[in-house]
Amino acid sequence: MYVFLTILIVIAAILLTLLVLVQNSKGGGLAAGFASGNQVMGAPKTADFLEKTTWTLIALIVVFSIAAVGFSKGRQAVAEDQSVIVVDEAPAAQPAAEFPAEPAE
Repeated sequence: MYVFLTILIVIAAILLTLLVLVQNSKGGGLAAGFASGNQVMGAPKTADFLEKTTWTLIALIVVFSIAAVGFSKGRQAVAEDQSVIVVDEAPAAQPAAEFPAEPAE
């Protein structure tokens, strides 16, 4: 699920980038192509649509990011549970056998 959310975040970010590049900060951009006020998708409606779509994509990125963090925490907890290594205790050390002392020469 984490990978799926990451892919959705990347797609939303690319769409948001393209959408922002289409807009013009001075009111032109894609809306300038619809100069006639008689059209159904006139300049004001196009600007409203682009603005609403921009805010929607931003909200989706935020929601997907928070969800991805939640799923990554779950993945880390599972990984930590699986990585526990059980080590058997070594048998008690047996006393070293005493060797007879060598005669001093």
